[in-house]
Amino acid sequence: MANSLPTPRRIRLIIVGDEILSGRRQDKHFPKVVELLAARGLQLFGVEILPDDREALTAALRRSFASGDIVLSCGGIGATPDDHTRQAAAAALDLPLQLHPQAREAIAQRVAEMVREGKAPADLDAAENQQRMQMGVFPEGCEIVPNPYNRIPGFFIRDHTFLPGFPVMAWPMLEWTLDTRYHALHHAQAHAEHSFLVYGLPESRVAPVMHAVQARWAGVNAFSLPSMGETPRIELGVKGDPDDAVAALAYLREEVLRLGGRLSP
Repeated sequence: MANSLPTPRRIRLIIVGDEILSGRRQDKHFPKVVELLAARGLQLFGVEILPDDREALTAALRRSFASGDIVLSCGGIGATPDDHTRQAAAAALDLPLQLHPQAREAIAQRVAEMVREGKAPADLDAAENQQRMQMGVFPEGCEIVPNPYNRIPGFFIRDHTFLPGFPVMAWPMLEWTLDTRYHALHHAQAHAEHSFLVYGLPESRVAPVMHAVQARWAGVNAFSLPSMGETPRIELGVKGDPDDAVAALAYLREEVLRLGGRLSP
């Protein structure tokens, strides 16, 4: 039996927005995060969709900060009344909110660009510019996440990265986070996934074989994805340590054939 592999850091995604829960908008972050992680040899452990509700967000983030996981959060960091993520993160950590100096500088640069475009007053003390500055008010002690789209930053604290809900902003900020803060995790643990289709075999009959795979190869998990169409079939496979996965796949295939399964319709 292979030795147990070190447990990789768990990475979770939080998506914030009533518009997702109501169906007014469709989430695009989940598939993109999976894609960006996979390109770096990383995997998503879980995803949670939360409402624009201060109390619910605070409770969820309090649990999340206590988990020790790496968490990527998209949405709710604006400065309108329905944005609560910044305040909830501070409350979850029992920290005060303050205008981050680097965020202030970035927002001031953005205002200067808007002045040149005729889209904002030049006076930083003007009401609308002060409203923009609210988007740089973060929990005390955090670090900013640069935003190459419009300079309005996100923030990072205790392995939680908070990003805007807009994909055009969030995705490059997410890539920057993965490639700077978590570069050491890239491809740190070898991982392989193999599968094949099985016909004419009920899942209940193959389940004991899957248990046997996991008992024999500690670095491998077996999985089963049944399809119930006109031609029922099971996608059967293994994932985990590359060397063990190859041996486990061969064993799984042999057992499927021994039990009467077919590899073609």
